[in-house]
Amino acid sequence: MEALKYIGILRQILKAGSIVFGLSAIFLLALPSLFLELLELEVSDTLSWSMRMIGITLVALSGNMYVGSKFAPDNALIMVAKVMAISAFGLGFLTLLIPAKLSLFSLAYALIGFIFSSAYALFLWKLSRIK
Repeated sequence: MEALKYIGILRQILKAGSIVFGLSAIFLLALPSLFLELLELEVSDTLSWSMRMIGITLVALSGNMYVGSKFAPDNALIMVAKVMAISAFGLGFLTLLIPAKLSLFSLAYALIGFIFSSAYALFLWKLSRIK
């Protein structure tokens, strides 16, 4: 019974993450130059195009995360949560290594990654303790 509770929480974390990535995707597609400015990176047509490419990739990722949160069997959901724990940590870590001055936006973006990574890790750990 407790396992179902933690799996339900992982589903909610995955759904919330899909919304955050979806919003990031929209931001990257619509305003790539502003995103670059907020990261204190140089704005250029090349980098703006790259941001849009990342944005469209995030559309696919956020859609898959949402579908997974709703329909994935429990074992698949656990594997997705493991992948996302590592990916969210990587996002936070790489954001801190940005080749520019760390801005408040950069720190907030990294923190969001670390919060999601920690949430996945916590409930995966709790789940592993009862199985």
